Amino acid sequence: MNVLILGGTGFLGSHVTDAIVAKGYNVRIFDKSVVERDDVEFINADFSDRMALSEALIGIDVVIHMISTSVPSTSNHDPISDINGNLVNTINLLELMRQADVSNLVYFSSGGTVYGVPDYSPMDESHKKNPICSYGIVKLAIEKYLYMYHSLYGISSTILRPSNPYGPGQKRMGVQGFIGTCLKAAVNNSKLTVWGDGSVIRDYIYVSDMVSATIKAMELLPQGIFNISSGEGYSINEIILAVETLIQRKINVEYQQHRSFDVPEMILDNSKAIKILDWNPLVSLEIGLAQSLNFFEDQ
Repeated sequence: MNVLILGGTGFLGSHVTDAIVAKGYNVRIFDKSVVERDDVEFINADFSDRMALSEALIGIDVVIHMISTSVPSTSNHDPISDINGNLVNTINLLELMRQADVSNLVYFSSGGTVYGVPDYSPMDESHKKNPICSYGIVKLAIEKYLYMYHSLYGISSTILRPSNPYGPGQKRMGVQGFIGTCLKAAVNNSKLTVWGDGSVIRDYIYVSDMVSATIKAMELLPQGIFNISSGEGYSINEIILAVETLIQRKINVEYQQHRSFDVPEMILDNSKAIKILDWNPLVSLEIGLAQSLNFFEDQ
């Protein structure tokens, strides 16, 4: 199988790339960042480069789309850029896939933002979708276009809605990924900023569980949408306490005003993925935090 990974150098992308290479598949990475590795083919280009993207699709069996040009916390600052960078470029990708006769796609959507404020918890895939940030709106719009391209042109899309992935290699500290930000503050003995009173609840999934779900999706390619999550919720304050217990000292926490786009609770029902993808999250929060802490201490 020939696999094209869009965004293969990022936090999740690098872990997914390692796992797919280890399984013996041929991997081509398309990314604007460059990494030094000789076990993959690499195309260094921006997602908006149609010619480079068209070349990247030659001979490909399945595309794994992990590129995002925005993050939830800043997407509302420039929604037009969010639309151009993500929605427009993904539609370009779908058109190029049609031309190249590439009909299989695994797309990384967002379990944390497409649903909005929950009516019930945990939220399954049929829960209403009322996102309150541009990031989630664009992700949901892309999902709708994927459905359209499947209905009209036969492009099969397996859509993954991850909760909050964390683990070794996490970047963009302070912008995306609270656990990584918390661990970095703990290791560096620096200030940790918390927006609100720390009562916000999130569903965190360790990176190896996210990777195993991606591999299942890539190999089975079921048409549909799947929450990929631990299925358990922890408040920000509970995460801080768990890290403090690991490092055996207090973290310097500064509480700031609550942000309007932060939903109070986000826990995803993962039963559909467990059943159809034959997948299970295996890493507990305690073990995941310990392994992540080791990474940050080594850094």
